[in-house]
Formats: sequence, C-alpha cells, structure tokens
Amino acid sequence: MNTGLLHLHNALRWVILIALVFAIVQLLLQKDALKTSKVLLISAHTTLLLGLYQYFFGPVGFFFIKNMGMAAAMKDKVTRFWAVEHILTMIIAIALITIGHVKYKKGGSPRTTLILYILALLLIFGAIPWPFRTEIARPLFPGMGM
Repeated sequence: MNTGLLHLHNALRWVILIALVFAIVQLLLQKDALKTSKVLLISAHTTLLLGLYQYFFGPVGFFFIKNMGMAAAMKDKVTRFWAVEHILTMIIAIALITIGHVKYKKGGSPRTTLILYILALLLIFGAIPWPFRTEIARPLFPGMGM
C-alpha cells in the first residue's frame, strides 16, 4: 500500500506543477484563472494528505525522528530532508497556494495571487526530490524508474 500511495503522491506533483505554471501564465496574461486555481488547490491538498499519511505511517519522515531522535536526524542531510525540510517546505508552499486561491476567489488583487503562486512554485521546486539530487532522488515518473 505504501508503494502505491508513494507513486500517487509523486505523480500528483506533475498535476500541481502544471496547474501552478498554467495559473501563473493566466494571471500574467490577466485571464480568469479561477478554474485552474481550484484544480491547483484540490490537487495540492490531496497531495498534502497523502504526504502526511506517508510522513507519519511510512518508512521515512517521522519514523526517522522517532527512531533516531531529532538531534541525530538533523545531523544527516538525507534524514533531515525527509524528516523536516520536505514536509515543512511543502506545507508552506501549499499554505501560499491556499491563501492565493482564497484571495483571488474573493476578488483580491491578481498580482498578490501571482506573487504567492510564484513563491509556492519556487519552494516546491526546491523541495522535490529530483533525480539529479543523488542522495534523495526519486524518479520523474514513479513506477517507471525514470
């Protein structure tokens, strides 16, 4: 079950990235981005729920803190990434997406939403375990080894 949830969690990153880039482009072109923003919000929150489940019940994340202790987990960069950096950065990014969506939906400035979405995109790019990040790498397409 953990493998399937991990693959779904990894696959949903593409939905988030595509929706986020599409929403940013729509906001830059001053087009209505409400539907794209809603897709982004739903996929981000779904991915967050899957990630939280994996964090607390999977073989990485809280498992490291519980077994090693926080001090030891923070000393190793791979353990620190999975126990603290990945989840914290993604929660902040999803909070920015949520705030941006709510502000945009309530008729707030599209510029504010644009800035929040760009910040979220940068945080997400930094916290994804890309294949070139050797110690923490995950495949681009889960289950395919790519």
